[in-house]
Amino acid sequence: MLESTHQIIAGTGVIASGLGSPILETINDIISWYNGFVGGYLLLILLVPTGIYFAFQFRFLHVRKFWHSFAILAGRYTKKGESGDVNHFKALTTALSATVGTGNIVGVALAIHWGGPGAIFWMWVTGFFGMMLKMVECTLGLKYRRFNPDGTVSGGPMYYMEEGLKHILGRHAKTLAVIFAAAAVLCSMGTGNMAQSNSMTDVLNTTYNIPTWASGLVITVLVLLIIVGGLKRIAEVTSRLVPFMALVYFFAAVTVVVVNIENLLPAFGMIVTDAFTGTAAAGGFAGSAFILTLTMGVRRGLFSNEAGQGSAAMAHAAAKTEYPMREGLVASLEPFIDTLFICTLTAIVIIMTGAWQSGIEGVGMTVEAFGLGLDKISLGYIAPHIISLGLLLFAFSTIISWSYYGTRAAQYLFGFRAIKPYYYVYALFVFLGSIWGLELVWNFVDMVITFMTIPNLIAIILLMPVMRKEIRNYFSNPDYDKRV
Repeated sequence: MLESTHQIIAGTGVIASGLGSPILETINDIISWYNGFVGGYLLLILLVPTGIYFAFQFRFLHVRKFWHSFAILAGRYTKKGESGDVNHFKALTTALSATVGTGNIVGVALAIHWGGPGAIFWMWVTGFFGMMLKMVECTLGLKYRRFNPDGTVSGGPMYYMEEGLKHILGRHAKTLAVIFAAAAVLCSMGTGNMAQSNSMTDVLNTTYNIPTWASGLVITVLVLLIIVGGLKRIAEVTSRLVPFMALVYFFAAVTVVVVNIENLLPAFGMIVTDAFTGTAAAGGFAGSAFILTLTMGVRRGLFSNEAGQGSAAMAHAAAKTEYPMREGLVASLEPFIDTLFICTLTAIVIIMTGAWQSGIEGVGMTVEAFGLGLDKISLGYIAPHIISLGLLLFAFSTIISWSYYGTRAAQYLFGFRAIKPYYYVYALFVFLGSIWGLELVWNFVDMVITFMTIPNLIAIILLMPVMRKEIRNYFSNPDYDKRV
């Protein structure tokens, strides 16, 4: 059964308060049943097969044009005066900052705890095909984007659902778009907001004994100051924050790898061999077999990179380019960076230090791994501070980036006038998330994620002919790789 976002956050020490009402408990039970037996399995059945389908249909375009994607990101084809809000790099970092979060530290540890080291192999598989899903949804997001009266851009699945599918679904295309947008607003309050602020205040309280209400208030004010500036200010912050936090975490992990280099190859070997045998983590789920290893890897991969959920298409739709395919290629790099790179660093540190056998669950396993790895150079005592910093930066960037997704969805539902009120409601939920630990909230978020993902998958499958035409038109242009 799919573990909930609450369980992931609980790994960081957040304690869910009681529901306090028979009615709420009944609602929570219903939602939990849906997540465990309906929504969770629908994602497993639909998401990865859709990624595989697109990969074969387009002959693994995300691999064949991998370096071309990096060239676009570096600005080698950017022309002056192209329409949009931000450049390719800032669009990517904005989307990345929404996906690189606590899941990269906590989610990986949980995957190994419950599914063993082999779960990471299936996380890689999910990330690999997720690159193709990101390419498709972000190409379509930019193709069907709209320009607002103030010159800013709005785009994402709700627009390609309404416009792209109206000749297929008729009036039901608009209904599908409204369902997606409503789910996106709710997800922005939960997944991208309360879950993150809860993690931040908890780690500050645990490590530095700072009261949650005090740190929550500071975080709320900082978030509000940033998000009222709109996407351009968000992009300015994330374009600096994402590379910085990735470098800090990267150098800490590489240090552990270097001082324990003799365990590197055995760790990779264990990931590959256990992927097909299903070895349970000591202290984890006794008797873990192949199916548990497979499902845990897939679930954590999906949670990590959001490929297929459609959220990233809202950020990439604002890129300055006249070619939707170019932004789709840039977007395909997200799962590579998030899942195949950052998550792998966490996994290797946990496995090569033996922390996966400690019986500790969640972020505690990651802290234990870094502590064991750095003990060889007498720096184990800094492990809690490294992980705390990583969680703070990852979670904060997720909060400010998801605010943009929420504004685009709110604007679609209620008009441009809804954006400013949304900012203040969003900030309120940042504070509430920092002091609450409601189990119902986390289970509700898991349910709403399926409401986003399933309509999006239906849409991109139906829009396959449009995507095929975009690919053909872009690469048939003799100047597509002509550098400026």
